[in-house]
Amino acid sequence: DSINFPEDLSDLNSEELETLSSEIRTLLVETVENNGGHLGSNLGIVELTLALHRVFDSPNDTILWDTGHQTYVHKILTGRKKEFTNLRLPERRVVAVIGDGSLTGGMAFEGLNNLGHSGKKVTIILNDNGRSYAPTISRLSESLIRIRSNPTYMRRQRRLEKLAESIPWVGEILERGISATKAAIREMFEPPAFFEALGITYLGPFDGHNIEEIEQALSNAIEFEGPVVVHVLTQKGRGHAPAEQDSIKHMHDTSGMKSGSYTEAFSEALVKAGESNSKVVAITAAMPDSTGLLSFRERFPERCFDVGIAEQHAVTAAAGMAMGGLRPVVAVYSTFLTRAIDQINLDVGLHELPVIFCIDRAGVTGDDGASHHGLLDISLLSKVPKMKIFAPSSYQELQQMLEDALDIKEGPIAIRWPKTPAPQVEWTEVGTGVESRKVTESTDNNKEVCILAAGKMLTEAIAASEELKDIGVTVWDPRIINPLNAEMLNDAKKHKLVVTIEDGYVEGGFGSSVLDYLNREKSDCRVINLGVPLSFHSHNKPDDLLSSFGLNATGIAEKIRENISEF
Repeated sequence: DSINFPEDLSDLNSEELETLSSEIRTLLVETVENNGGHLGSNLGIVELTLALHRVFDSPNDTILWDTGHQTYVHKILTGRKKEFTNLRLPERRVVAVIGDGSLTGGMAFEGLNNLGHSGKKVTIILNDNGRSYAPTISRLSESLIRIRSNPTYMRRQRRLEKLAESIPWVGEILERGISATKAAIREMFEPPAFFEALGITYLGPFDGHNIEEIEQALSNAIEFEGPVVVHVLTQKGRGHAPAEQDSIKHMHDTSGMKSGSYTEAFSEALVKAGESNSKVVAITAAMPDSTGLLSFRERFPERCFDVGIAEQHAVTAAAGMAMGGLRPVVAVYSTFLTRAIDQINLDVGLHELPVIFCIDRAGVTGDDGASHHGLLDISLLSKVPKMKIFAPSSYQELQQMLEDALDIKEGPIAIRWPKTPAPQVEWTEVGTGVESRKVTESTDNNKEVCILAAGKMLTEAIAASEELKDIGVTVWDPRIINPLNAEMLNDAKKHKLVVTIEDGYVEGGFGSSVLDYLNREKSDCRVINLGVPLSFHSHNKPDDLLSSFGLNATGIAEKIRENISEF
């Protein structure tokens, strides 16, 4: 309780730091188990964060983190301990903390290249917990580490090189010899020469749980001119037995593939597809567990590919596989799919390749965090020519849609589903192919209202229709939301009011396409599009957020009554 700000750490001895580390881990476990969030990565970075705040002067010195997933300890130590329990101009130094998983992404290399060119004094902490596709970095001997991380040695090295350069002829030969020797040593013993080729000094690796060792390395790093990478090795999930024993993801978060979820439905269907079709392959960007590929990987290890946190590469690799006659299935979260929209459009779409995108966490995802909402996929994918987008409304529909998608031989296909539980239905309540399905039909000859409810919104639409029994209501499950089904549209325009409902952004979404079609047809019916407002939305339980947008049965019914009253 006495540690609230970075300056409170300065007088602690080694034993007190060890006690504090344990207390922080206890707080992390209790808070994340109660409120949700990311656990393993934060358990693994406790000592490193303590060392950072003992060596650097935060907030005067800027500490940048590659992702919020590993910043909980930083928040606790910077005056936000109370808020954490509710989780979810002088010259200064800049410190960037990046995980080895993030380093596999192209932007990380672009940033390093630019930083090396600029020569700016930036300290980059490479937090290597080995939990993703890490860069190829070898471990140096302890003696070489100590020498190379000592700025005194490096200053002497530079003086020796300058001396060699100053001796005519002989100096040139000596300089070449020294450079060749250094290069040879780096190639033999230091694959981190990769960093130095970019103009960035490499130090490490160091024990990421030894605060004294990290502090010494960081203090040395400060003395160097130009950017420095300090490579630390940490254990994801450290100090919490369940996380340490979780061989899959070390409790990266506290969720998993839940029974009865859409993800489970996909996982079962993909294994079945793999058994019946040897050309089916699966691709993930470092998330085989969360996207439901573990069963497929266990059954067909040679047909499951994890490319690391590199969604653009995943899509282009899928395009290449499709050109070679395979049927690639790219399993990815909606929020991460947007990183690869250019590859989807030009590498897959332009060539009309039958790559199947299985998009988990589509729509409002809730307590995963504000950045995890999957609200853009419909708006973006529907603008890729010949893209077919399926939105399952039940467990069984998703499985049928994957089977239908594999029957499509030309053009890309996307199947999007939410994080929330999947309704279980009879197979008689499941559509097929690219057809839409009429769920209920108005018994009123006046045909007052037609509801077109995409994906998970079908459940709320049916419930709303029950509240509107005094009004003639027809409900359609579109199933395929791009391109639009002609039979569904022809029936819709016979009604006075057409209501579209989706769990993505209204602008540019499924409802916008329906409105555009009916306008072109010069239909007399009124159209209202219900969906998520165009904004950045905070995290919360999915159904609570949807209710706040009026996307529950009561909100939908009220909106319909409001519009019907104007006729």
